[in-house]
Amino acid sequence: MKITLKTTPSEKGQVILDSLQKAVSQALERKRRLGHYAVIWRDGKPVMIGEDAPKASEDSASSEAGRGF
Repeated sequence: MKITLKTTPSEKGQVILDSLQKAVSQALERKRRLGHYAVIWRDGKPVMIGEDAPKASEDSASSEAGRGF
């Protein structure tokens, strides 16, 4: 179930939201500069982004190996 409220946050809530967005942007930029991949949420599922991100085929093969398939 996804509930979305279309209200504006309070002034304090907006300050907190801005701080969190800035922190995430800085963390993603740092990962990009260091050449690390990042995991983000896109279209309802986690996605690995970045030049060194494992490929989808590598991901499923390693997870299947770990489950004994």
